[in-house]
Amino acid sequence: QVQLVDSGGGLVQAGSFLTLSCAASGRTFSSYAMGWFRQAPGKEREFVAALSWPIGVPYYGDPVKGRFTIPRDNSKYTVYLHMNNLQPEDTAVYYCAASTAARATMAYDYEYWGQGTQVAAQG
Repeated sequence: QVQLVDSGGGLVQAGSFLTLSCAASGRTFSSYAMGWFRQAPGKEREFVAALSWPIGVPYYGDPVKGRFTIPRDNSKYTVYLHMNNLQPEDTAVYYCAASTAARATMAYDYEYWGQGTQVAAQG
């Protein structure tokens, strides 16, 4: 089992850069595929990015391709979401998640979730 804590959200101007962090508890962190999802008010939860396990191949949702990256540091039990050129349509609560599936891009593939962190881009 793993517990996840999201952080790093905030209010930024359009075109800015922001990094989210997801800190995991438990020594088995490196055994999970990790992902980020987001949910805007009145909308369904949307896939943002994921890293497969064990190789760590990245996958990205179409709206963020070329702007977001998902690096991982197993020594710090942390996965990040680097977000470049944020736009108002990126405004949402962002959640990190952990999956025992090797490759997971659907919310139902994930067993463990962080509490979420709010990101808002204006301008």
